[in-house]
Amino acid sequence: MTRAGSVDLRQNALRGPEQTVFHCSMECAPMSLLPFLDRIQAGQFLADRLSGWRGRHPLILAIPRGAVPIGRVLADALDGDLDVVLVRKLGAPFNPEYAVGAVDESGDVQLSPYADSVGADESYLAGEVARQLRRIREQRRLYGEGGEPIDPQGRVVIVVDDGLATGATMAAALAWVRKRTPAHLICAVPVASGDALARMARLADEVVCLAAPADFSSVGAHYMRFQQVEDAEVIAALRRRDKATGRAPPSPG
Repeated sequence: MTRAGSVDLRQNALRGPEQTVFHCSMECAPMSLLPFLDRIQAGQFLADRLSGWRGRHPLILAIPRGAVPIGRVLADALDGDLDVVLVRKLGAPFNPEYAVGAVDESGDVQLSPYADSVGADESYLAGEVARQLRRIREQRRLYGEGGEPIDPQGRVVIVVDDGLATGATMAAALAWVRKRTPAHLICAVPVASGDALARMARLADEVVCLAAPADFSSVGAHYMRFQQVEDAEVIAALRRRDKATGRAPPSPG
């Protein structure tokens, strides 16, 4: 049984791997605190829910750019490492904000089943994938000076985004990490649609979500301040990582 306004996804979890654990309820983010003030506050709520992983030195992989401020909060609170996982949404024709899939840093593409029905045919997708891979290469240059990402093999890995609408980019990120054999793979988000969370159950060992409103419309609608995160903010957050790990910091230029 759940409180009024809360969401119980145990039935959805049965549609994914049996070991998937869902933590998704409005109870830790009371209605009086929604929408979230900003990404920092959302990160603080998430850190509280994930506090059991403190002391396990988790690897926090944030999907840039929006999730990086949240990832910084989690890494600090859980005494973990912070890095980015580079995946890009594939936007629909005539509506680039509507995801028809996503591509990861290695070029692997995941498509939504409705991609063709919205006009994303093979020719369109080839161009869109090429555009997004160029942006991924630019992000790797900016954020890591062309270096390799932190290896998730054998680690507790928490992949974080600022919210899930279709879940396309998170799905691609989880698939990328899974191929690198983490010890335990967690999807963590402040807010999401129910459909997206059901999809994550098939990809993660654990799904942690603070809120899954029945009237979900967009991620930004659940934040009071949801301004765009700039590359400079991402670089600053990763510089703090580099001071702790001894890695060479990325150059802002």
